[in-house]
Amino acid sequence: MSKKIKLGIIGASSFAQYHLDGIAECKNAEVAVICDIDMERAKKLADKYNIPEYCENYHDVLAREDIDAVTLPLPDQVHCQVTVDALMAGKHVLCEKPMALNLDDCRKMIDAAKKSGKQLMVGQICRYTDAFIKAKAMVEDGEIGELFFVESEYAHDYSRIGGVGNWRVTPERHPIVGGGCHAVDLLRWIAGNPEEVKAYSNNKVLTDWPIQDCTIGIFKFPNNVIGKVMTSVGCKRNYTMRTVLYGTEGTIIVDNTSPTLSIFKDVFRGEERYRGGLQENVEIKVPVSINSHNTAAEISDFCQCLLEDRPVPTTGVEGAITVAACLAVVEAAKTNENVKISYDF
Repeated sequence: MSKKIKLGIIGASSFAQYHLDGIAECKNAEVAVICDIDMERAKKLADKYNIPEYCENYHDVLAREDIDAVTLPLPDQVHCQVTVDALMAGKHVLCEKPMALNLDDCRKMIDAAKKSGKQLMVGQICRYTDAFIKAKAMVEDGEIGELFFVESEYAHDYSRIGGVGNWRVTPERHPIVGGGCHAVDLLRWIAGNPEEVKAYSNNKVLTDWPIQDCTIGIFKFPNNVIGKVMTSVGCKRNYTMRTVLYGTEGTIIVDNTSPTLSIFKDVFRGEERYRGGLQENVEIKVPVSINSHNTAAEISDFCQCLLEDRPVPTTGVEGAITVAACLAVVEAAKTNENVKISYDF
């Protein structure tokens, strides 16, 4: 395999630009072709990013022997079919989150990766966000002691972004699966796979959408850690994934759109008080890079794994686990019962 992974981009809607902007920063990747059912849209991005070829049928991309891998900035509803086709055509795949909207599709994608011997990576982008990486490292280094409560939110006003063909406005794409999966994946990355969940939901903003636009899931994580995820796609505020990690010796407050994260600690420098005040009231701001969709790091990592023939970090199984946890929230909200989460993949 060459020193650069030759990529095909399947999908040319707005999110494809995140992929293309990221690839432009990668030293180990280059785009050979972009594909979309809307040829005008494909041509527009091909011209903008100096991509040598564009086409309408993604099977034409998969038939090319010079393409090593494909990235899929596509509507969630078609992830499974295109992923399976690409894997079975001998291409590695970077599929956008959520991996799929149901567990049967997740299993089909995992099976295709096993049968083909090709790698499937799911784009859980928060794992490449500088602020979240630093927060996780602080937890692992014992900066705030032992975790006892973690919370995250996915607050994103969808009222004017239904997507091409209104693909977000569908009942099978529950917001906590389609968007809140970011927050769920982030917390399970930090606190482990949740064991059970209780949930509540309502629909008071996007009342003409066939979804519940606000959902809260209360999770039981390993080591008796409690967690909460709030997803709102109708809220009137700026986009955020504000996350708070509470430990026995401190607290971290972090999001993906601010230039700093905050850490509060019980004791700094071994002293009980700081300048006459209680230590736990002292806020230390740690600089972080703002990059809420760090596709450059994500795609570079994907390509480097392929070049070095080592497993990708967010495999199909990892993606499926996040979907399973999200679907358990949906079930818990419908049944008003605690739901045990199964990870049978």
